[in-house]
Amino acid sequence: MVVKKLKGADPLPVTARRQHKADAKAAATHPPARQRPLTRIQKEKQDIILEAALEVFSVHGFRGATIDQIAEVAGMSKPNLLYYFPRKEEIHRRLIGALLDTWLAPLREMDEDGDPFSEIRSYIRRKLEMARDFPRESRLFANEMLQGAPRIHEMIEVDLKNLVDEKAKILLSWMDQGRLARTDPYHLIFSIWATTQHYADFDVQVRAVLGKGRNGEGRFEDAARYLEQLFMHGLAPRPRNETKPGN
Repeated sequence: MVVKKLKGADPLPVTARRQHKADAKAAATHPPARQRPLTRIQKEKQDIILEAALEVFSVHGFRGATIDQIAEVAGMSKPNLLYYFPRKEEIHRRLIGALLDTWLAPLREMDEDGDPFSEIRSYIRRKLEMARDFPRESRLFANEMLQGAPRIHEMIEVDLKNLVDEKAKILLSWMDQGRLARTDPYHLIFSIWATTQHYADFDVQVRAVLGKGRNGEGRFEDAARYLEQLFMHGLAPRPRNETKPGN
């Protein structure tokens, strides 16, 4: 996958992919028979199936998607698809495991030793890059959240929470040093998620409201400039005589 940078953004590392730990747990419980490594053609077939499944899941969600739909989009027979992935759950797990790892990458890049405003600005732009370049993945993740995250609950309670806890401590340390205005670091992160992922999950709405003159790819750069201004202004340290008690 190739991600084109928004102006002023750090490159987004999207090559890292990690199999969800549930796969390892399932493998330990039901160890597979010894198999030969996949051939190039078999690997290509799996990639075609996963790409088709991403399209179907992002539109219909896990419950609404069927093996028949995935096979049709992949351009192969249902028996052929089932040879590679015997169950819909296995396809979804592969997709969502890789997705969460990719989704966490922009936050992982936040550097404690960097300038707070530069780090937050870069994070906003990396999240917008994700919204622009991976809209189907964003909708897949949103669908899973709307269903209560039944298939990735452990992942968000462990992997996601641990990373957010780590970055919240960094944000708090910058606030303690007087480099950022005092605020709740968790809700700051939530706000960045909400404002950036909106451009993927509600893309049709955004483009319709902006109209033909502004609904091209430049809408992401417009969004980046606006969100930078919004967050940078709100996070600017206030003079002591302007700081209210309890803030």
